[in-house]
Amino acid sequence: MIRAVVFDVGECLVDETREYGTWADWLGVPRHTFAAMFGAVIAQGRDYRDIFQEFRPGFDLYAERDKRAEAGQPEHFGEEDLYSDVRPTLARLRADGLWLGIAGNQTVRAGRILRDLFTKDVDLIGTSDDWGASKPDPEFFVKVAAAVPFRIDEILYVGDRVDNDIKPALSAGMHAALIHRGPWATIQWRSDEAQKLPTMRVDSLMDLPEQISNLNVSVR
Repeated sequence: MIRAVVFDVGECLVDETREYGTWADWLGVPRHTFAAMFGAVIAQGRDYRDIFQEFRPGFDLYAERDKRAEAGQPEHFGEEDLYSDVRPTLARLRADGLWLGIAGNQTVRAGRILRDLFTKDVDLIGTSDDWGASKPDPEFFVKVAAAVPFRIDEILYVGDRVDNDIKPALSAGMHAALIHRGPWATIQWRSDEAQKLPTMRVDSLMDLPEQISNLNVSVR
């Protein structure tokens, strides 16, 4: 049975359109050009950070984050950047008695923002910077499992990427749900792995409560 649901952040809970647009502005690149290169990098199976190298070889993402902050333009997301199904889904899953968490590849700053947004809604907020391990490193999912008070096979990890979310979560022994939105899921959705590997596939987070309930009923 699924007793705990842990959500990725970017393109699962948070629409990153505005944030990546500000990176295009910071680089001095037209936003549509940045978006086109972003899609090309993903389609080629490369690390998303390669996009910055395409426009500025030697680009150090962490150093540039600090420069943005010093310039009064820190990375930021807020309530307005949450997908519309996030709040009602969390409320429904909580009402169904499920333990909830948020864990993704995020900075310390992003972790603070997440805690401000979701402290009353979830039981866990963890980031790669907190744990010193980033997806798809198996150690990240070891950290998730250690923080959840249920067996690893009772955890459902929800994400938008087959490579970073679905495959490593399944390898760790968790269930995995693929959400169909954002650039990665849009590109990967019809691939064999995206169709065959996930425990469940959803077009909206609001599809999760019913699918989880159906799965739990089937194994009772």
